[in-house]
Amino acid sequence: MSSRGVGSIVPKAHWALHVAKEFAKARLITPRQTLPADTPPTVPDCTILGNVRVPMSDGVRLLADVYLPAGPGVEGPFPTILIRLPYGKTEAYCSMPAHGKYWARRGYACVIQDVRGRFGSEGVYEPFVNEAEDGYETLDWVAAQPWCDGNIGMTGESYYGYVQWAVAPLGHPDLKCIAPGDTAADIYASWVYNDNAFCLSTMGGWAYSVNGKLYHNEFLMDPWHLPLAGMPAAAGHPSKVYSEWMRHPTRDEYWDRVNVCGRYQDIKIPVLHWGGWYDVFLNGTIGGWEGMREQGPEVSRDRQWLMIGATDHELSPESTGRIGRLALERHGYVHDRVKTFMDCWLKGEDDGVTQGGRVMYFTMVRNEWRRTDEWPPREVEYRRYYLHGDGAAGSPDAAGSLSTEAPSYEPADRFTYDPRDPVAYWLGIDIWELARHMGDRRKVERRRDVLVYSTAPLDSDLEVTGPVSVRLSAATSARDTDFTAALVDVHPDGYAHLVQEGIRRARFRESDARESPVEPGAVYAYDIDLWATSYVFRAGHRIRLEVSSSNFDRYDRNLNTGRFAFDDEILPAEQTVHHSAVHPSFLTLPVMPGR
Repeated sequence: MSSRGVGSIVPKAHWALHVAKEFAKARLITPRQTLPADTPPTVPDCTILGNVRVPMSDGVRLLADVYLPAGPGVEGPFPTILIRLPYGKTEAYCSMPAHGKYWARRGYACVIQDVRGRFGSEGVYEPFVNEAEDGYETLDWVAAQPWCDGNIGMTGESYYGYVQWAVAPLGHPDLKCIAPGDTAADIYASWVYNDNAFCLSTMGGWAYSVNGKLYHNEFLMDPWHLPLAGMPAAAGHPSKVYSEWMRHPTRDEYWDRVNVCGRYQDIKIPVLHWGGWYDVFLNGTIGGWEGMREQGPEVSRDRQWLMIGATDHELSPESTGRIGRLALERHGYVHDRVKTFMDCWLKGEDDGVTQGGRVMYFTMVRNEWRRTDEWPPREVEYRRYYLHGDGAAGSPDAAGSLSTEAPSYEPADRFTYDPRDPVAYWLGIDIWELARHMGDRRKVERRRDVLVYSTAPLDSDLEVTGPVSVRLSAATSARDTDFTAALVDVHPDGYAHLVQEGIRRARFRESDARESPVEPGAVYAYDIDLWATSYVFRAGHRIRLEVSSSNFDRYDRNLNTGRFAFDDEILPAEQTVHHSAVHPSFLTLPVMPGR
């Protein structure tokens, strides 16, 4: 019996209808008038200087709005927050006026600027390319204004988190700190490719939508289109940056001009790295923290703070109070915690972010904020859960098991991966709001191309805090393929809740900078990074691992040919997953003892 459509939210046949519905929803976004906050305003009002032209040295003028504290007895100059973004300083999507008013009413001047070539700003938009120089010259302009006291901080998430990374190594004397969120200094490995798999639904759609001065309708992109490189053109708007990404699927010199991860040693200011357990750039957030702690100059290594909450890229749990079925309590708001960081470095006030451990993370299920000096916490114990089974892990009965006991001789599990019918749990779903749209995973686990391994019900609570990984001993009949894994919490009623997931492209199993050909039928050890979490599996729940070969359209489909992007040939692959003494496969969990 065919599994087509099982686990797919939007099957291929219904894509045109989905496009129409999503475009209609996108036009109904209502901007926030104010940001929800736990910190009260200290200033009664604000004054807005709209559409101020900021000149660049090449003659291009970038448009900005300036929000200033106002009211009886309020006098400047003020410490200043700079936000630079490509999404429109007055567009509904990011609700920037609400952010400007938030900062102004807490005693800061706030400058919100359209980056070069977007919305009101002049010039041509080239993603990532001009943000260092434009950012530096904007800082010059801000520092020269009579309302600025010379203490400038930058904040914002995603692309407007990246612009902070881009300018920080240049060492502007008035930039005192940055707070990049849900972002990465490594554009290649965190933004565009994850373990060399192309981030199709996120960055593919993004490259299409921002291709010009205003937005294009990214829902016109057909994720099924082949060749992959022709997808934007087929949707009506060829994208230069998308085409460049297709020509550079490995970490090569192309990425050097936009990656900041090689310049940590030049960043000499405090940084608050913030993100969420369900953000698509989580690895980039942690990578920035680790990079600065290990490679940053001595003056800034001890002025790095990491804050990870129970959020996704769009911070949807802050409004829904949920991650799928999981309820959140006592979580709070990111911008309030960023404000306390700014209060410290721009106003010289005591704060609640830099006091205590340098890492602040939210433990899900227990709904607790924790503090530690290191990431992962030094008390973590890494525990292996080995895959076991009699060759029936892909059956409807999900007969595979997980345990801490090492395997002896056990027959391997097998499945067929057909790129024409990939696992498509996320297809048609906004992964930027991953937590909002999470549901029961059982529909995925019923597929015959998904292997399922579960522990017995737990006798007591088990807290997992830190990096999660899978070592898969596997073989394929193809010249190249993918292997995927998902860590799942199985509730007593059977509900399967996603904790974290990852992917490994076979021919890049040894390096993201060079290919290592796969010999069909040969067994290799594939290390799959499931990123990190802080999550409690309750007593009576089961830990589950799903193994497959696709996660569409979060990632592009591997066509199993060993070629990429410019090819439309599709080959099925016969996959074999071993779990024996000679070829063990295992999940590694960072367990917090006594919790």
